[in-house]
Amino acid sequence: MQPLRGTKDILPYEIIYWQQIYNKASDILALHNYSEIRTPIIESTNLFERTIGEATDIINKEMYSFTDQSNRKITLRPEATASIARAFISNKLYQSKLQKLWYLGPMFRYERPQSGRQRQFHQLGIECIGSLSPMADTEVIHLASKILGQLGLKNYILEINSIGSLKEREMYKVDLIKYLSQYQQDLDEDSRNRLHCNPLRILDSKNIKTQEILHYAPNLNKYLNKTSAEHFHLVCKYLDNLNIPYTINYKLVRGLDYYNHTTFEIKTNSEDSQNTICGGGRYDNLIEQLGGPKTPAVGWAIGIERLLKVIKEELELTLPQKQINVYIATQGLAAQTKIWEIVRNLEKEKIKFELDLSNTSFQKQIKRASKLGAKFCIILGDQEINNNCITTRKLNEHKQYTTPYSTFLEEINKFKH
Repeated sequence: MQPLRGTKDILPYEIIYWQQIYNKASDILALHNYSEIRTPIIESTNLFERTIGEATDIINKEMYSFTDQSNRKITLRPEATASIARAFISNKLYQSKLQKLWYLGPMFRYERPQSGRQRQFHQLGIECIGSLSPMADTEVIHLASKILGQLGLKNYILEINSIGSLKEREMYKVDLIKYLSQYQQDLDEDSRNRLHCNPLRILDSKNIKTQEILHYAPNLNKYLNKTSAEHFHLVCKYLDNLNIPYTINYKLVRGLDYYNHTTFEIKTNSEDSQNTICGGGRYDNLIEQLGGPKTPAVGWAIGIERLLKVIKEELELTLPQKQINVYIATQGLAAQTKIWEIVRNLEKEKIKFELDLSNTSFQKQIKRASKLGAKFCIILGDQEINNNCITTRKLNEHKQYTTPYSTFLEEINKFKH
């Protein structure tokens, strides 16, 4: 049996990197008073159809959906923002003025698997819910930058744009369609299909010919009213104050329909098409669209698999030591009955240990203790049982000594060092 295509086992030697990401993100976000939230992996299909956008690839091609025994349409979540917006409404979190939330968990999309892109993938993300202020946009971008920097990501690029309000985008769409219609036959197939249903996504096309056509297309920033332009100006100004470098990319629109005003992406310098590490933006209408009160929000998500590809070597330098302090070797039923008092004392003192479960000779057990890098090996066999003592071997010094059992228990904290 093999794992399903596009899924991957995360093995014990890899988990340490994931834990490192979780712990560093948790520490940084706690400083800014963000609280962790965990939403279900399955949601009503309708939730994503109402929020992500009918003309998006996610809805049309990529969702894992099924009908359950109660004839309900269920979907494995393709992203987390819609789920958190639903949780915000169903749990009446709007009774507090501001919610600062973060999450880390699996998402599911039926995409062609490749390096850095899986069908089950993981995202770390934050949602700042309840503020219209450009300070909120700046804070979430600052936190993304801070977390990525702490995790050892170097030489990344922050691209930022404003896609304005829904009304401004509708005005822009009319002119964009009018312009692109002149070149309809020269556009790539995906762009031709999007021309009348989702023209903004054409701006994100990777096709060289389409990008050449877009060079002279109208710019969305020319359609922003005074309020939208001022909001974006302040976000940029605050980023300058934080000394966070950025590039304004007027073609940056993101692939989800619920965004408005600020959108941004953080990319590596790699030429790889999977070089976007983090993406996000503002979504002021999403919660109201789902039946909640009108509530502004802004957030982002980081793809963990893509991030790990880039930072794994840097993370290795900061990994905690995996070495165990004590290895416990036993032989005989009497020894294996008595050892549990020692186990409880090691637990009480929070001393990292491994209990041998092999029933092999002492020689083989001690050999395994050395292989694991243990500092001490506690030996309990028939001889120790008869003399009511414990034998301890210092593995790095190849020294062995025997201690009365009661004295051994009193001095057990020496194994911490």
